[in-house]
Amino acid sequence: MFAEQLDTAIATASLNALDQLARTLWQGVAAGAISDDQAQRLAEAIEARRAPARAARVTVGIPLGRNSIFPPRRVQRSPDRARSIERRRTLAASGPMPPTLACRFTTGELAVLRIVADAVRDNGQCVLPVDAIAARAGVCRTTAQNAIRQAAREGLLTVQERRREGRRNDYNVLRIVSREWMTWIRRATGFKKNGPTDTGLALRWKNGSPPRPQSSTWMESRHRKAGRARPSTP
Repeated sequence: MFAEQLDTAIATASLNALDQLARTLWQGVAAGAISDDQAQRLAEAIEARRAPARAARVTVGIPLGRNSIFPPRRVQRSPDRARSIERRRTLAASGPMPPTLACRFTTGELAVLRIVADAVRDNGQCVLPVDAIAARAGVCRTTAQNAIRQAAREGLLTVQERRREGRRNDYNVLRIVSREWMTWIRRATGFKKNGPTDTGLALRWKNGSPPRPQSSTWMESRHRKAGRARPSTP
């Protein structure tokens, strides 16, 4: 009975499944569930199925020993480790999230979440690739992935995968769903910004012509707003 089940599975198995079936076959022989003749026949069936499967993988461009047609990912290394560590600590110390939430993450993970929070603040979501997030945070790719997964497990953000059949998957979409975290981000960006510099005034001084004096009406309005009388002219 066991040999018949293996025979049926071998007829429709993929190349990776054939390897597992081969191990199961010899385990059955060791346990006495399969006779030597049955084992020989099943082993020949496995080898007969492996040959065309390997040929098909080579035809579509998949190297032997790999499960993807895409080239292997290059190892990401920082060109300046000291500056990466400094950037990581600076981002983590900048307060990317409330202390009650920040205590659940490491320094590197907080730096990653700061990059995610900045992207969500500017665009409503984060669509940066993991490599870019890791590089900006000064951490490795694994740390960036761990930070995002931990935040998702804590219910702080959601991860939307965008898979594409036959092509490299698109970048994941990260959205912050924690009200406490979003309130913290809005408060951190609610400060009044300084006005633009009067570049025209500086340009007039540079060209040798002094700035035009303000009119008396303008000066009077300034003093009225300040609550004091305008000084008299001698």
